[in-house]
Amino acid sequence: MKKFIILILALYITGKAGAQQTIPMTALNAHVGDSVTVCTKIYGGVYLEHSKGTPTLLNAGDSYPNNPLTILIWPDVRQLFKESPEFFYKDKEVCITGKIILYKEKPEIIIYNPAQIVLKPVSE
Repeated sequence: MKKFIILILALYITGKAGAQQTIPMTALNAHVGDSVTVCTKIYGGVYLEHSKGTPTLLNAGDSYPNNPLTILIWPDVRQLFKESPEFFYKDKEVCITGKIILYKEKPEIIIYNPAQIVLKPVSE
């Protein structure tokens, strides 16, 4: 019976993880409140070390202020990255997984774990 319960639990967790939907950048506003994966280029970013909360902001999909998506990293998560995210991800294709929220009517994903940003494999 114990093995059966573990099997059911494992299938449930696997199903939840696999349910992540990959969406195009053009569909961001239609998925506010949803947890999704979005693949795009990071055009730059900034670490606002002298601002309240000291956030790191990455511009996804275009340069600021035309970026359709902002990636927000708070300092407690920033310290978990091996390199400064605003430099490491600049000009790279990535896939970002997380819940889309609106901040000042603009889509944003908050990063709670560095694993939410993955470099997109280079297609051959």
